[in-house]
Amino acid sequence: MGIPQQQVHLPAMNDSIFVEKEFVLLIVVSIVLPLALYAFMMLKKALSRATVLLFGVTLVAISGANVVLLQMLASMAKTSISTFDNRVFSSEISLALYLLPALFAGIGINIISHLIVTHLGDAEREFVRQQAPACTDGADRPAAP
Repeated sequence: MGIPQQQVHLPAMNDSIFVEKEFVLLIVVSIVLPLALYAFMMLKKALSRATVLLFGVTLVAISGANVVLLQMLASMAKTSISTFDNRVFSSEISLALYLLPALFAGIGINIISHLIVTHLGDAEREFVRQQAPACTDGADRPAAP
């Protein structure tokens, strides 16, 4: 009988996580979607508070999706044959990949915070304006500090 042939596994292009749908989704969620949202916001002359709030919440959601996708890709890289995948997603470089989601979350939270502060300032001014007619004689006004 013949000598058993040992099968050699040659890495194919699909052995890399860079051709997986999760990686393509990461690129779309990390780059394309935020740029499209930003372009939309810049092209509009006027934006409602609801639209700006939706933009901020979307940036925070994009950040969460990025982290989930990065974690999925890191676990896939551990089982990948490609050493480049391992180097990118299982080393110090992976820390740099998490900076983009942190940036999106920070901007989104800042936008939401700005809306809350602006709304509270408007509400306070409206309250003072509504109280002003009731304090016409000066007797009901609080003492000056």
